[in-house]
Amino acid sequence: MTAGLASADSTLLGPGDDAAVVATTDGRVVATTDMLIEGRHFRRDWSTANDVGHKAAARNFADIAAMGAVPTALLVGFATPGDLEVIWADGLVAGLREECGEVGAAVVGGDITEADVICLGITALGDLQGRAPVTLSGARVGDIVAFAGRLGWAAAGFAVLSRGFRSPVQVVAAHRRPEPPYAEGPRAAEAGATSMTDVSDGLVADLGHIAEASGVRIDLLGAQLPVPAKLAEVGAALNVDPRLWVLTGGDDYALVATFPAGTALSEAWTRIGVVNEGEGVRVDGRRWPAGGHEHFR
Repeated sequence: MTAGLASADSTLLGPGDDAAVVATTDGRVVATTDMLIEGRHFRRDWSTANDVGHKAAARNFADIAAMGAVPTALLVGFATPGDLEVIWADGLVAGLREECGEVGAAVVGGDITEADVICLGITALGDLQGRAPVTLSGARVGDIVAFAGRLGWAAAGFAVLSRGFRSPVQVVAAHRRPEPPYAEGPRAAEAGATSMTDVSDGLVADLGHIAEASGVRIDLLGAQLPVPAKLAEVGAALNVDPRLWVLTGGDDYALVATFPAGTALSEAWTRIGVVNEGEGVRVDGRRWPAGGHEHFR
């Protein structure tokens, strides 16, 4: 499975030994881990092995970017039934390798074992390159709230697939293979972001983590929340308010951050709210049910 894997400048010792050795420029390593379980996080009849590889890497790299860091390495724990086709494993590794190529990282090692269903335990490492980490707890009253990436697309794709459809292809592809705005994490840190996270469980839910950690209230302005025409089209077809996907849908791995008022943001960022005194998250002054994903709910 490691044959043909590309290396990266930060990889000093890659797969094949007891452990890998990864270089970092400032003496600190950002580390995150995530799991994907067949039937819970992906279905083989909905996604190809290549899709699953891309998504497994993207979920972790988005967490690295949300700290203001650059991904450098990936460790892969892979459990599988013994009768899994080799071509599926090859497709998985290809997806991991291709997503690593998007950020200049490399798969540097991992482990494999047998299990009743496919399980992936992914650990990503990142380099802050001298920057301070952007945490959940730094939002301050008066900050603006902005996001980069896509909101609601993966949730719309999940809704479409759940109804037994395979189109529109744009939203279905968004569920199968997210496209996080990796470069915007370090750029936000350099622009002075006071807090940041990736939208994995839903915009309201993930902003709720920032509000709680920072001891503030986040007010979102409904008129500034974009609802793309394609989501509106799918919502009308499925009789679903597309704002529900934008506010509570996860798995797009957009970045959402708070910045000091007056910060000049690039076109990649869309302002959607402000930070005030109080607690929780409000949409046009009203408490919005958090929704989103909660384990064991």
